[in-house]
Amino acid sequence: MSMTLPQLTVTGTAEEMGRQYGAHWRDMIHDFVANRVSAVETYLAELGYDTSRLFDAGAACLEQLRGFDADGHAEHLGIAAGAEIDPVLLYTTANMTDVRDIIALPVVDDEGCTAALLPPEISANGHSLQGQTWDLNGPDVKYVIALHRMPDEGPETWTVTCAGCQTLMGMNQHGVTVGTTNLKTKGAKVGIPYLSLLHLALKQETLEAASKIVEQAPVAGSHSYWIGDKDRAVEWERTPQKSTYRTTENGAFVRSNHCLDPENIALESGLSESTHDRFARMQKLLDQSDAHTVESLSMLFADRSDGRLSINRFEEDNSGATTNAVIACNPADLEFLACRGPADQGEWTKLEFERAPVVASA
Repeated sequence: MSMTLPQLTVTGTAEEMGRQYGAHWRDMIHDFVANRVSAVETYLAELGYDTSRLFDAGAACLEQLRGFDADGHAEHLGIAAGAEIDPVLLYTTANMTDVRDIIALPVVDDEGCTAALLPPEISANGHSLQGQTWDLNGPDVKYVIALHRMPDEGPETWTVTCAGCQTLMGMNQHGVTVGTTNLKTKGAKVGIPYLSLLHLALKQETLEAASKIVEQAPVAGSHSYWIGDKDRAVEWERTPQKSTYRTTENGAFVRSNHCLDPENIALESGLSESTHDRFARMQKLLDQSDAHTVESLSMLFADRSDGRLSINRFEEDNSGATTNAVIACNPADLEFLACRGPADQGEWTKLEFERAPVVASA
């Protein structure tokens, strides 16, 4: 398989962009859905469930989206129409991490991700930098794509995600960046899944506006969400019950896949075996320099110092997850670097913007 990151530009209304997206990657979307549904069928069967409750929960979450982000809802329906696939099936599959947890939390969470958020004080250009890995099922790497949105209304955006899915990790023309890592706590419920929340956040002109959306959204499941711009980054540890805030104004910080808030820690279930090792390693790497660049940040995600517990996760580690994509962001110069696969194996690409910022991110 080629490690080149496939790219597509879509234009027009939300629904039109969705249709272009779905039609372009129709076959890949169907394959992605079939593989994920097969995996969750096996998982639920082992627990004594069928998938009917799963898709009922997915349908309820999709209906919640209609009131939360009408354009995002229309765009998803457009993707499904273009791909000629049932919209509930696609939405449930795309947001499987959250919808599955409404039915039953996994005993052990093999999913991952490591995020690094840098204040201006430790970057060479004197501006904030952000980046992360996206670690999940190894076979999903073949579905990783970069979607370039040029809407009639709203900012130009780039996202690195899976075919058929909305925003996972991204940057917009105003230099607002977003990303996420998975957390697992009890209490998942019908609400707004993570991709829809990130999709709306990335459509905002400022970090503050995006942050408010993440803070207040009626989320379905637990995740950390980070938002960055040229001056700083903030993060929300979100569960359906609580919002906990951090900022780089207090220094660089890292996130992997365990909670930091004591109340949330008490609700955790099935931690990744590598989450604490990855967290400690990335913090140590950030502390070793006060002149990080977007390029040097991208290579921190290639670190293999801890073997199978490393930031950079390989299929041969047999950990249940591999690094399927990586991003590194320099919002001050609208530099959005991305690769498909591990940081030292994928082909790094700069995803270019065509529109200049109208309102500077503050």
